[in-house]
Formats: sequence, structure tokens, C-alpha cells
Amino acid sequence: MALRKIRQYYDEILRKKAKEVNKVDERTKELIEDMLETMYNAEGVGLAAPQVGILKRVIVIDVGEGPIVLINPKIIDSKGECMMKEGCLSIPGITGEVIRPEIVTAEALDLNEEKVVIEGEGLLARALLHEIDHLDGVLFTDKALRVIDSDIKEGD
Repeated sequence: MALRKIRQYYDEILRKKAKEVNKVDERTKELIEDMLETMYNAEGVGLAAPQVGILKRVIVIDVGEGPIVLINPKIIDSKGECMMKEGCLSIPGITGEVIRPEIVTAEALDLNEEKVVIEGEGLLARALLHEIDHLDGVLFTDKALRVIDSDIKEGD
């Protein structure tokens, strides 16, 4: 396993659409291991392959309940609405208030190329939506109602 460089908001790769994974081979598995290590090292809750410079439809998430690996994920259902603050490993020091569905259902492939369906609520729903957005070249700041520079204190 190896740490990979997290691409920053100004890197044009973050605005490109990732390609579907046709086969989960050893290179894909190595990418996933590296993504997990990179995400944990950066203290994030999610990471998409484009954030480490790879235009493949792969995301990893851990909201405190163990790692979730999704290949070619897509949202198939959503319910409700919730506004929360979001941040991103590719946009350090910035948060924003984003309205997203409260509950989402996604389908994807797992490491064994088996179809999985995952339902997420709250933070997991938000992480699924945020990371899948990365696969389509969308950053949370594109959807934010208000962007906040967390390095600036209130009243500055």
C-alpha cells in the first residue's frame, strides 16, 4: 500500500468524468488499498479515484463503521432533504452548507464484482453523494449555498 497525492481543487482532473471499471483486476485492488490508506492518513471520511489522479469510477468511504468500497456506484433512490456543512480533502480549509437528500440508496460492484445495494442516512448518505459527485467532475462548492473559509475566524 502507498499514500497517494490528493489532487487539489485547481487540478483539472477533478472536473473530468471518470470511466467505468470493466474488470476488478490487481491494479484496481491496489488503487483501492492506496485510496483507503490515503483517506485514513488525511483523516477523511471518503475519497474518489479522481482525487488521487485516476479517472475510474471507484470510491471509498468510512463514516466510523468500517470501510465501504464501491465500484461504478450510482444513486438509484433518494428521500428527504437536509442541509449540512461539508468539506473536502481536495479543498482544504473550506467548508460549505449544502442541501442534499437525507436518505439515499446506491448500487455498485464490490471487490468481487458482485452487485451490492447500500442505503445511507445522514453522514453516510452525504458521503455517498459527495464522492459520486467527484466521479462526475462535480465539487461540493458547486452545490454550496454558502462557502466558508474555515481559516477565517468569525468577525474577521
